[in-house]
Amino acid sequence: MDGKGVKAVLFDLDNTLIETSQAGKEALRQTSDLLKSTLALDETTISNICDKFKQKLFQESFAPSAGGSIDEVCVGHWEESIQEAVGSCSSPSLPAQCYYLWKNSRLQALHLSPEICDLLKQLRRRYKLLLLTNGETQTQREKVEAVGCEEFFDAIVIGGEHAEQKPFVSIFTLCFNMLEVEAQDCVMVGDSLDTDIEGGFNAGVRATVWISKAGGSVPDGSVKPDYTIPTVLDLPDILDHLK
Repeated sequence: MDGKGVKAVLFDLDNTLIETSQAGKEALRQTSDLLKSTLALDETTISNICDKFKQKLFQESFAPSAGGSIDEVCVGHWEESIQEAVGSCSSPSLPAQCYYLWKNSRLQALHLSPEICDLLKQLRRRYKLLLLTNGETQTQREKVEAVGCEEFFDAIVIGGEHAEQKPFVSIFTLCFNMLEVEAQDCVMVGDSLDTDIEGGFNAGVRATVWISKAGGSVPDGSVKPDYTIPTVLDLPDILDHLK
């Protein structure tokens, strides 16, 4: 690394700045309660339905050009999950009830902690900040609005609004151009080795910072981050080191 100072920090959103996984667990707990009260099923079957929904959500590759909305698609995931687990759905409105309870419960559980808000305010006095998040446009925009993070960033880039998402270099180049900086002026911070760290490495950023709450080792075959920290709150020490 050369002696040139850092000018900008690019942040991932989910499980970097906000606890999306934990919010998702709480949302599924509430949806499980709805399924129990409506269908009178045992815990194993309820768990099976929720696992099927999570799998469908994980594998989702929503294409706006195909018509319909992400909401309609996800209602369909709940309907299919219920049918696959119990053979039929006795209540036509139940899949939509499940989806909107899950969606709204997850959004309500998401927040920026006061400590992270303070961190972002502090960093923005010294650096340009950009939020770079993969995902479907409506879903990610709703999260951004729910946690009220617009005020902390110079720009927000949603992967689903562009031809390519992380880890492709093109979306990083877009971010650099928006901030009017070079790749070597930037630090990429995120929890995903496959998208955040590999993407930052391929784009040539000055440093990559992996948020690993478990403090796990980097799997064989994965790109190695320049730094690993358990929480984004430890970032200032790294930025000081990069001066």
